[in-house]
Amino acid sequence: MSPRRAMSRQPAADDAPVTRGVGRLFGRAMAALVPLVVAVAAHAQQDCELNGRGVNPANGATTAGKTGLLRCKDRASGELQREEQVQNGVSMGLVRIYEKGKLAKEHSVNAKGNIQGRAREFSPTGRVLREATYDDGQERGLVRSFYPDGKLRRAMFYPDTGNGSERASVEFTERGQLSALRCADTPALAPVVDDAKLCGFSGTGPSQVELFDAGGNLRSRLAYVSGKRVRSQSFYDNGKTAVLDETVGNQRTEQNYSSEGVKRRETAYLLQERTSVRIREQAFSEKGTLVRDQRWNSAGEPIVDDSYYLNGQPSSKSAYSGGGGTGDARSVEVTEFYDSGERAAQGRYQLASRGRQTPVGTHQRFSEKGTLLAESTFDTKGRVTRERVWDENGELQRDDEVFEDGSRKAFSK
Repeated sequence: MSPRRAMSRQPAADDAPVTRGVGRLFGRAMAALVPLVVAVAAHAQQDCELNGRGVNPANGATTAGKTGLLRCKDRASGELQREEQVQNGVSMGLVRIYEKGKLAKEHSVNAKGNIQGRAREFSPTGRVLREATYDDGQERGLVRSFYPDGKLRRAMFYPDTGNGSERASVEFTERGQLSALRCADTPALAPVVDDAKLCGFSGTGPSQVELFDAGGNLRSRLAYVSGKRVRSQSFYDNGKTAVLDETVGNQRTEQNYSSEGVKRRETAYLLQERTSVRIREQAFSEKGTLVRDQRWNSAGEPIVDDSYYLNGQPSSKSAYSGGGGTGDARSVEVTEFYDSGERAAQGRYQLASRGRQTPVGTHQRFSEKGTLLAESTFDTKGRVTRERVWDENGELQRDDEVFEDGSRKAFSK
């Protein structure tokens, strides 16, 4: 989730039918009047007139060079479906679209056919459902959408320059409760909402924001400082915490919980200028006991990878070394344990590309009593060169020299 974007688990309904992208596409399509009206007329069987005189938009000669108001009606019902201003044979100016005889959409297009100025959409009862301002097909400033009863549904702010990407937004449920919030670098949503307060620009410490779903259930608690989210807490249906995400200084920590309230995972990230690097991750069992602990350095290289039995005893420990600008090859020392806590095996591996591990040096395996049972020696290419085996009493049973083809013979000093 973006650090500036937060939504409840049940998002608000989609925006009204005409969106920013659709508006641009529609505006470009209006650049030539005839092709658009031909398509509409062919589908809806419309009869059109310009300044009170019948015209056939399929025949460009009937509208070429003319200026006035084009009105199209459904041939079967006689209901008005469209009105638009025409200048010198090209649609330019006010456009109104009707549904079942009632005004549904209203906007203006410029000489290039792009929406210019205010654009609105209406419910069958005449209430405004969406209101926006365009500059050559790009939404600018505050764009608002409403529920059919007139309550604010969503507000978005688009900057006066650029490609019109949304910078800030807020959403509400039909109950009027906040359901989503996106903060910008500076307050931008007044007078619709006080995002200076919601987004923590007041200078009095982190803001406190609660998000709700359509049923009125609390879904998230958020905290912002100067437009940046520094804490978020989301909830399950039963009210227990699902995810807790908090930023302190240059470190962000994310905790994931089961629906029973047990922490199952915790991940810490080091925040850098344009990215973040995972530096620690812990996994927990259903009962909350630690089962794995991984750590990385600031370059993203692993330094520790430990796992645990459910009884709390270590299962394996991996300690990494080299790299990190030292010039030394990366390697890892791995130690395995019995569930009693006694060492079971140990050995070192050279790290190659794509995480491939090559055994090097001496690898040993032990009994649960601590007796050495087996030992293998590897060369720098990961090939075994010597194998020794002992019984439970520590008596040497076998000592072989191993060759590249897999053959062996008793090792001689």
